[in-house]
Amino acid sequence: MVYKRITKFALSLVSYRTWSNMSGTRAFNVYITRSDMPESGVNLLRNKCNVKVWQEPSPVPREEFLKAVYGINGIFCSLTDTIDKELLDAAGPSLKVVATISVGHDHIDVPECKKRGIKIGYTPNVLTDATAELTLALLLSTSRRLPEAQHEAKTGGWVSWAPTWMTGPGLAGSTVGIVGFGRIAQAVARRVKAFNTSQILYFNRSKRPEADEIGAIKVEFDELLVKSDFVICCAALVPATKEIFNKAAFDKMKNTAIFINTSRGGTVDQNALIEALKTGNIRAAGLDVTTPEPLPLDSPLFKLKNCVILPHIGSASIETRNIMSELTANNILAALSNSEMPAEL
Repeated sequence: MVYKRITKFALSLVSYRTWSNMSGTRAFNVYITRSDMPESGVNLLRNKCNVKVWQEPSPVPREEFLKAVYGINGIFCSLTDTIDKELLDAAGPSLKVVATISVGHDHIDVPECKKRGIKIGYTPNVLTDATAELTLALLLSTSRRLPEAQHEAKTGGWVSWAPTWMTGPGLAGSTVGIVGFGRIAQAVARRVKAFNTSQILYFNRSKRPEADEIGAIKVEFDELLVKSDFVICCAALVPATKEIFNKAAFDKMKNTAIFINTSRGGTVDQNALIEALKTGNIRAAGLDVTTPEPLPLDSPLFKLKNCVILPHIGSASIETRNIMSELTANNILAALSNSEMPAEL
């Protein structure tokens, strides 16, 4: 790959803070919204385009973003960047493609882009395994109370072995319910099946043929809530799933149930979740996504022992993030050359 052939010395000569023009005049200008995008994709773009990158490893401020995109042909963005009519107006008619280093695209005004003939790239399929692995890690960490146990071990709470201390429910023999049944959900289902679960239920708008091979049973949402020992949200955030996990949903769940969300924070009424955890309406929750992100340090969720919170790291394996970066770059390059994009929305 290109990035493997570039020496550290050569990389040191490339500043993420200025326009890159390493081999003469380039036809296209691309804006990258943060400096810590994986280099493998960034270097693919630098070889073909003029590249400008926001100077910080944090989301580009809105006002800066609006100024920076004028005359740009392509935008390499992430979930933290809102691509709406105002930003598209600021970019002007030169903008040909918006590519996000994510599967989710609720931060992009898709109809507005389509209306203007702006192509949209995303990164489906490549982060399935990484996110499914993280979902299982979060589920086991929550159910077996690993953060609590580690805290006790480090702070003197571990006095001796005790038969009921730090106990939590196991997956073996349990019923697992999965909301949404796309690729990530299917990968999660295959993994939980290996733990000798009794039953896997799923709720999805349509029946998925893959479910038969996995042994998952399609049920209605309310039935899934009532029957499941573990409820895992893998649903995309669309109008129909916005705050689908609300007070009514948590009221239907077993008071021994554990809720896991690795999809989008917006699928949950967070105040209702806090109340359900405080009152014991459900046993525990494990979250890789919240509203907002990052979650404020004074959030009540951080004060609850029965809630494990991760900073949206579902796809954060090194290999996966490099592949996502390269796919995002190749989506941009293909769109700018009027070729078929590897992953066009």
